Amino acid sequence: MIDVKNILQATNNQVEKDYSKIISLEHRKKFAQFFTPFQLASLMADWLLGNQELKTVLEPAFGLGVFTRALIGKKSDLSIKGFDIDETILSEAKEIFSDTPNLDLLLEDYMFNDWNNKYDGIICNPPYFKFHDYDNKTILSEIENRLKIKLNGFTNLYTLFLLKSIYQLNSNGRLAYIIPSEFLNSDYGKLVKSALIKNKVLRHIVVFDFEENVFDDALTTACILLCSNDKHNQKVKFTTIKKIDDLEQIKTYISQYPLNNGDESTFNISDLEPEIKWRKYYQQQNGIRYKNLIPFSSVAKVVRGIATGANEYFTFSKSKANQYGIDEKYLLPCICKAVDVKDNFFTKDNFNSLVNNDRQAFLLNAIGSQDENVLKYIKLGETSGIDKKYLTACRTPWYSLENRPPSPIWVSVFNRSGLKFIRNEANISNLTTFHCVYPVQNSLFDNVNVDVLFAYLLTDVAREIFEDNRREYGNGLQKFEPNDLNKAMMLDLTLLDKKTENKIIELYKKFRETAINKSPDDSFLVEINDIFKTKYSQC
Repeated sequence: MIDVKNILQATNNQVEKDYSKIISLEHRKKFAQFFTPFQLASLMADWLLGNQELKTVLEPAFGLGVFTRALIGKKSDLSIKGFDIDETILSEAKEIFSDTPNLDLLLEDYMFNDWNNKYDGIICNPPYFKFHDYDNKTILSEIENRLKIKLNGFTNLYTLFLLKSIYQLNSNGRLAYIIPSEFLNSDYGKLVKSALIKNKVLRHIVVFDFEENVFDDALTTACILLCSNDKHNQKVKFTTIKKIDDLEQIKTYISQYPLNNGDESTFNISDLEPEIKWRKYYQQQNGIRYKNLIPFSSVAKVVRGIATGANEYFTFSKSKANQYGIDEKYLLPCICKAVDVKDNFFTKDNFNSLVNNDRQAFLLNAIGSQDENVLKYIKLGETSGIDKKYLTACRTPWYSLENRPPSPIWVSVFNRSGLKFIRNEANISNLTTFHCVYPVQNSLFDNVNVDVLFAYLLTDVAREIFEDNRREYGNGLQKFEPNDLNKAMMLDLTLLDKKTENKIIELYKKFRETAINKSPDDSFLVEINDIFKTKYSQC
């Protein structure tokens, strides 16, 4: 049991620290229990308390009641209702708040309850569940019926919490949510952004971009949404917080609201575009530093790699092929795992090394085969239910591969240190561990050497500009979907004069030689980068 003595006056998250000591990490992960620092809880509470009519408050994911502690420390006569689905944490919360009047704690799933009530204030750090991990998926139809919107199963549970909470705001009610900032720049975030705009409630987005991790790991890429169902203000302010002291400017915004709507980081809510990445509203775009930019899609097309639907079944090593008697003519050379590509150049020697080391380096490619062993293996797949999986069930026949010819360039999907481009000199296929980059035919780019394109893609300038279209996840993880890259900008390489182009090719070949010999000399890339900066810089 947590020591509750003077806990309502504590501002150092000691109650959360004590709970974490006695409750296993496995249990906390099961219920997505990531605790809000009291400093942030207090800030969010101040936003709610700015509503002079604040009487009723909802905490949809109560946990240990950090928001309630922050609220009642400043206004003790509030009527607060809290929901949680974890009996363990709720029993601790009831002990902590045993002497707190006007607090109703319910062991119920917020998503399926309390739809008919409205509140003056709603404050929450919702559970961060991928929707496919959520037990009760009937919530989709519940929300669609209630809110008259169309959802999909690829969203995160926290977005559903937010949509329901917006629906439950009283007139002049205020809402404060702390959620992952990934929705700002992801496809599934379009729905949330559209709802915030349609309901005209969004007032301020505070994006955390801390130079050092001052809070819990779960908050490294988080943001705070401040919403108000009032008629005072139809503007939205974006603020990026890089250090803890920057929180003072948020306190100033809260204290002055609605009289603070006139700087360059403030936009009319009707001008916000839900279809685009909202990074452009709160972060300077790298592309503006350069002139003569064109869409990357005018130069190359990016598509995802081959999705098998059952990698364990479809991928083969040399020994597995021998085990099942599958002849090499029924196997497609392929990169199956990102770890098998170490450098910027993947050669035939690299591929042969994978084969000799018995790595998964082939895909079953047996359409129309009447080979006895192939037919046995296909039958084995059917016996094992491989043909009934989500992707395989959509294909005819189920064991056919997607049409993905080898691309000359691969690009990483996930990364922490920036985009990685690989020259596919082995001319083999790839799974979804990489995206495929196909130079566009019959375009202006036909006149530019492909070596120049790849040399450009290896530079800091290229990665810098691409960064404008990245998606961000926890612990510094970034992701680029094919459309993120297709819609990104790049330098117009057709404007290079022949002399400059030849110089780039010369430097590129020198770098390639050093890279192939396992001693890459990045000084050649630095020179190439400097050429592009000199030619295309706006300054």
